[in-house]
Formats: sequence, structure tokens, C-alpha cells
Amino acid sequence: MHTRRIGDVEVSAIGLGAMPMSIEGRPDEERSLATLHAALDAGVTLIDTADAYHLHADEVGHNETLIAKALASHERGGEVLVATKGGHLRPGDGSWTLDGSPRHLKEACEASLRRLGVEAIGLYQFHRPDPKVDYAESVGAVRDLLDEGKIRMAGISNANPEQILQAQDILGGRLVAVQNQFSPAFRSSEPELRLCDELGIAFLPWSPLGGISKAGELGSTHGAFARIAEARGVSPQRVCLAWMLAKSPVVVPIPGASRPETIRDSAAATDLVLTADEVAELDAA
Repeated sequence: MHTRRIGDVEVSAIGLGAMPMSIEGRPDEERSLATLHAALDAGVTLIDTADAYHLHADEVGHNETLIAKALASHERGGEVLVATKGGHLRPGDGSWTLDGSPRHLKEACEASLRRLGVEAIGLYQFHRPDPKVDYAESVGAVRDLLDEGKIRMAGISNANPEQILQAQDILGGRLVAVQNQFSPAFRSSEPELRLCDELGIAFLPWSPLGGISKAGELGSTHGAFARIAEARGVSPQRVCLAWMLAKSPVVVPIPGASRPETIRDSAAATDLVLTADEVAELDAA
């Protein structure tokens, strides 16, 4: 497994987005644990989660609890950087709501600490801007958590270039990661990716394969990925992740998975080196 850096931590170049194991359509716990263990066996050392990854109102943090159980039951669990998030909520009716207030973020962080069973969260990310709260106040709460030692590193998610620069300033140059949606079908985060590249900040594409329900359609909806995959004898999904890795050394994709075979295939993307012509073809696809 090739590695990249988030802040001062070396992580696998491909991470695991754990959300599919806790929301709609989630598998049973046995398969989820098998998926998480398969990721560790494949050399994955970055797992992304959030307190809002759950179904019902009374199971906030379902995904964090699941990850803590998987790490505690695997010999390599201690090598993993767990990245979690706060500021998003799920009332239990299928909707997503926001609370970026400093009070909520600090309470959410404390709850995540308990569920993960750690003294400090490896990477804590402000999940999504809340239009009802000044962005500086939300990021200021993350700064406070960093200063207090409750979190080791700070990140933001679903941010635009202005917010990235603002967060970097508020955090005193300690912003280490930006997590935005980015995939062959969703490329509007290119400006954020380029800015992160310039600043040396890790860029974590979420839903890099188009989302758990559409990942299997990647080859049929984006022909260039299918053509190169066939020529290389690999899956279009693996080509997609290799393409992202080729775009910048700061990119660390976090594809979702709910089956062991899926994360094994994604992890293998670090060994697929595309030619400049292939990357150009995929850029234009």
C-alpha cells in the first residue's frame, strides 16, 4: 500500500469511507466488521466517519461505535487514523439537518471521543457549513478543540475556496484536510483541489466513485474509464481512484464500501499507475 500524508501523519493513499455501513441499505454488523477488517488487511490506515452516520434518532454515532469495535478486534487497529466529523444531524426521518454552533460542535466532539474510546480524535472535521451560524464561529470551535488537545488535527468538509482560506487563517495555519465531493460525474470541486495542492493540504474526495448506489454504473456512464479498465484488466472503479491519485499528491480518496471485496479492489488502486495520455483522456471524459 502506497502512502500519503495528512498533516504530520502518514496514511494509506486510499482510505475507507465507512458511511454505507450505517445508513440506508446498511449490511448486518457481521459483514460490516468483515469489511472494516478487510480494509485493514489490505493496508488501509485511514477510515472516515461522522457522528451523523446512522439511521434512527436514538443511534447517533452508530458508525463511530462500529469502527471502534472493528479496530479493537484487529491487530492493526492501532495503526489507523480515524477521521470523524461534527455539525450534521439526522433526526431519524431520513433527513439531514445542520448545527454548526460552537456549543453543539464541542458537545459532539466529546460524544465522539467517548464512542471512539480515545483521548484525542485523530482528525476532526467540521462537516458542513451552517447558514444560520457564522462560519468563523464554527471553525473557531474546531480551533478551540485543537488548542485543548481534544483533537490532534483539524479539517473542514464541503467547503469552497474562500472558506478554505478563512479556515486556514482561523486555525493559524493548522488546517490539514479538506473533504469535498469529487467524482467523474461531480467535478465542481476542482478549484478546491487545486487550492489544496497549492497549500499542501490533503484533499479527501468523498463519493469518489459516484456514491454507493451508482459506483457500479461508473463504466457504463463514463466510457473512457471502462475502455482503460478493459485494456488494463481491472475495474473501472480502480481506474477512477488511480486517476484521482494522479491528479495531485495531496489527494487521498475515501471510497465507501460495505463489502470486503469492494474495499480490496479500491485499495489496489494505489498500485495502478496511469500514463499521462490515460490521465488526459480521463480528465476530458
